[in-house]
Amino acid sequence: MTFYLKYNILVAVKKYTVKMEEFVLAIGDIIVGIDIGTSKVNTSVGEVNSFNQIEVIATSECKCFGMKKSKITDEEEIAAAVAKTIKSAEEEANIKIHSAYVTIPGKYVTIVQNSIVKEAKDKYAGISTRDVTSAIMQVRDIDIPENQVLIDIIANQFILDNGRMIDDPVGSLSSSFTVKGQVILADKEYVKQLTSVFKKAGIEIDGIVPNVLSERGLVLDKNELTDNVMILDIGAGNTDIGVFEGNTFIYTNTIPLGGDNITSDIAYVFNITEEEADRLKKQYGLALKSFIDNDTDIILNTYKGEERTKTIKSSELIEVIEARVEEMFSLVNKDITNAGVKSNINNVVLTGQGITNISKSDVAGKITLNIPVKISTGRLVSTIKPNYRSSYALIKYIASRPFARTVSSSIDTVSDENIFRNILERIKEFFYS
Repeated sequence: MTFYLKYNILVAVKKYTVKMEEFVLAIGDIIVGIDIGTSKVNTSVGEVNSFNQIEVIATSECKCFGMKKSKITDEEEIAAAVAKTIKSAEEEANIKIHSAYVTIPGKYVTIVQNSIVKEAKDKYAGISTRDVTSAIMQVRDIDIPENQVLIDIIANQFILDNGRMIDDPVGSLSSSFTVKGQVILADKEYVKQLTSVFKKAGIEIDGIVPNVLSERGLVLDKNELTDNVMILDIGAGNTDIGVFEGNTFIYTNTIPLGGDNITSDIAYVFNITEEEADRLKKQYGLALKSFIDNDTDIILNTYKGEERTKTIKSSELIEVIEARVEEMFSLVNKDITNAGVKSNINNVVLTGQGITNISKSDVAGKITLNIPVKISTGRLVSTIKPNYRSSYALIKYIASRPFARTVSSSIDTVSDENIFRNILERIKEFFYS
């Protein structure tokens, strides 16, 4: 078996303009982002406008059930959905798409913290971009387990030889500097399976990005970006966890529960269809019974028993919702406690379509986690529908990456034995070319 592979490792665009040793996006550059969820695949296409901002030129969505509990269970179905969204986006934007960036659930991601000290090539001329990119490449020099593969390197902190911390060291007069960063690893088998899916869809993979990492800049406000924050992205079938200490990405995982579990619970308890259950969840969604103002009667029009209709109290419905929401937060609490990161978290931000219709979910989360919880205010532009949030966040994230430059967009066909060696070579080309 062979795979089509083109990992640019978070390099988003066709071309860059070089000016004063800094890489800047060029007008007209295109970024394509694809998010594969439990119930759908959605695609966003962004173009760099004259203000050096990402302007969305196409979005597309297709229902898809080839992913269950963050596992790829039907490659053919996902590939067909990816191809369909790509075709629709191509028609809307009047372009031909050959490659895209794609998200990955947190459960398949491992984050390794590493730091190195780099001597400046010319201490009298200042630290150069090449010094920085070379240092970032050295950050990746860790022992990688056989079952994992490198998908990204993030440099989040630079320290000059005088101890000064700086976001961008380029141009600073310092004989040496320290780079602190994260090496992002992914499960090798999942990456191979994802690559197979995209090959079937006729699309190359530019890079693979953890869900919550791409969403951070979109769902957090300015103050939260510098705080110790946990993002909980509650989707249809899963809850993705992302823990950040300021700019440092320290932990991610996936809990196999989401909004669809609430819907299924309602359908089972009251013996109604999933469609009716989803309608009731959206209409009466409340995470805590204690916040009921008026315990009203609800007529179940699609009751599947002997009776054609059935009447229940809204408190009965909310009791079902409350139980599942509490379980979600309890599992998250157990996960971050076992991972040893709970003490690092000052605030929790909720996002995702699986929780947006459940009022007081932030209060329920605070009770269970014993950490301040809020629902994301987000920075989603008015022209972007909430269901495209993940793919839109992905293209925004790619566009904001520092020290990035493009590599060839040609398709590489490699064997199983060479697939991951090729990834590393692409990373080297990315930083050194």
